[in-house]
Amino acid sequence: MKELIIGQNKDTDKKYILFVDNNEILEKYDYFLDNSIEGNIYVGKVQNVLPGLQSAFINIGEKKNAFIHARDIAPKVNILEEEQVINKINKEVRPGMPILVQVKKDVTLNKGPRVTTHLNIPSRFLALMPNTNIITVSSKIEDEKEKERLIKIVRNALPENMGAIIRTVAEGKDASIIEKDVKRVLEVWDEISNSSFEKYPAKVYERGGLIEKLLVDLVDVKLDRIVCGEEDKTRISDFLKRIGTKVPIEIDENILDKFDYKKQIKDAENRKVWLKSGAFITIDRTEALTAIDVNSGKYIGKDDEDETIRKVNKEAAEEIAKQLRLRDIGGIIIIDFIDMNLEKNRNDVIENFKKFVKKDRSKVQIEQFTTLNLMELTRKHVNSKNN
Repeated sequence: MKELIIGQNKDTDKKYILFVDNNEILEKYDYFLDNSIEGNIYVGKVQNVLPGLQSAFINIGEKKNAFIHARDIAPKVNILEEEQVINKINKEVRPGMPILVQVKKDVTLNKGPRVTTHLNIPSRFLALMPNTNIITVSSKIEDEKEKERLIKIVRNALPENMGAIIRTVAEGKDASIIEKDVKRVLEVWDEISNSSFEKYPAKVYERGGLIEKLLVDLVDVKLDRIVCGEEDKTRISDFLKRIGTKVPIEIDENILDKFDYKKQIKDAENRKVWLKSGAFITIDRTEALTAIDVNSGKYIGKDDEDETIRKVNKEAAEEIAKQLRLRDIGGIIIIDFIDMNLEKNRNDVIENFKKFVKKDRSKVQIEQFTTLNLMELTRKHVNSKNN
């Protein structure tokens, strides 16, 4: 049974959002991070322009001014052509003018939000991209005929100068269902585009917090129910109606006291993760990257050394894939597996790791082992403030 759980640990007063499958936590997020403004759209006011940095600061009405770079100003320009970019900044962005922008990266302790004029409005089966004719399909949909079918449906449903990214959950869905979704998201865009530009800065579209983002992603992976407290029920019900779907909602103020959820949460916050064999991994997160180290620990094995190391690394690869998703680790990730002398063993670990990360809803890009025997990869986070 797949569930989305919003509950509070009354021992610590912390509140969590959990994606659970058969009582096992697959994804964990802190509820206090739900005040994200990522995805919101504003009519901002250009505060000042910095031609030498190919950028500008935009007042969007939040505590900190937003930052925008030339590459994020539509229409796109070739940022390698320096003079063209500078001319673009000076010509198109002037202090005091209104500008329609979307937050692409949230506020941090040291920086304001980063914004773009390349808008992306998510719905159940696609993300609408105004002012472009590009229609693409999620890379997780591999069947070429299905890709062509989906593109044809969406293209026929969209007006000119309107593009989209078709989401993975659209695979196999009837044309009529997708067309209804396109109609809904176009209505949202009409409201945004018809907003008054007379008073600004002003927020004209609120994507919603992490709960809404997860609901969009999860309702079509056969989410069986949502468990939450009374205070979140109305918010969730209203959002489900907005995206045109139904999921049973149950009220349980003490849900985290069941199924050892508290222990699972605590384990997911530990630096060291023990494996069944007696080996372990350590996870260290820095501002620049996340470093994961594999250690044989108590495991000595019964076979030869190469085979022992291969088994530890393979077990570690599966657990690391699980932890990346559970902790929503994003950005650059470096894994220091135990050194393997045989190339076939390194290939075996890589292939198994690729298989394990396929369960992750986020995109994971795996590189080969470096000359220092380190595996490099990147992962797109679900919630930016988790990083």
